[in-house]
Amino acid sequence: MWLLSSKVLVSDSGLLEGFRDCHCHLLPGVDDGVDEQEETMQILADWEALGVSEVWLTPHIMEDMPNEPEGLKGVFERLTADYHGDIRLHLAAEHMMDGLFLKRLAADVLMPIGEEGTRLLVETSYYIPPMNMDSIIDRVKAHGYVPILAHPERYQYMDASDYRHWKEKGVRLQLNVPSLVGAYGPEVMAKARKLLERGMYDYCGSDTHSMKHTSFFLNSEISKKDVKRVKRLAEAQEL
Repeated sequence: MWLLSSKVLVSDSGLLEGFRDCHCHLLPGVDDGVDEQEETMQILADWEALGVSEVWLTPHIMEDMPNEPEGLKGVFERLTADYHGDIRLHLAAEHMMDGLFLKRLAADVLMPIGEEGTRLLVETSYYIPPMNMDSIIDRVKAHGYVPILAHPERYQYMDASDYRHWKEKGVRLQLNVPSLVGAYGPEVMAKARKLLERGMYDYCGSDTHSMKHTSFFLNSEISKKDVKRVKRLAEAQEL
């Protein structure tokens, strides 16, 4: 019966074999993600067993969580000193496009993602866009960064025309893979599946915040077609 089923548990799907996660909150004690390093280590051990190859830790930077790059780097150095697994760990950040972001963009005090340091993971409120979002994106690009918009499927104010607009403007889109299994509700799942099917995404990540989040994801069923699409996306993303 399993062979005839159109769905499979994420943990049994092979989705994470060779997976490169470009968005998660595993840096301990710095935002609304993992609190303690022990939990980070357990998640990394579980992921390593499933074949994850590379992880970019992307803690929040926003007015409510005004993390400084040097402080985050210190926590990351302590984590990597204690981690002896095979997953390649990197540090970047998820930047809320708010007033703090504009100040740090002007001073070029940011935490880009990717080996070349030319890409910037950004986000907005789930409910309303920032004022003059087009202008903000233009400024990001003028500073030499390629903007990557985190989890666009979760923005309630965005629809198909918005996604087309941002793609045409040179913004890359990043899928939260747990969106595909209903982690954020049925509406987000439907949008994510449609965007994935249409080839709108450029990057993918887990956006993991805790062991509870990881357990839900790994023990959820996912479409086998979505598994194939995510694996192609993960292999093609430029980091």
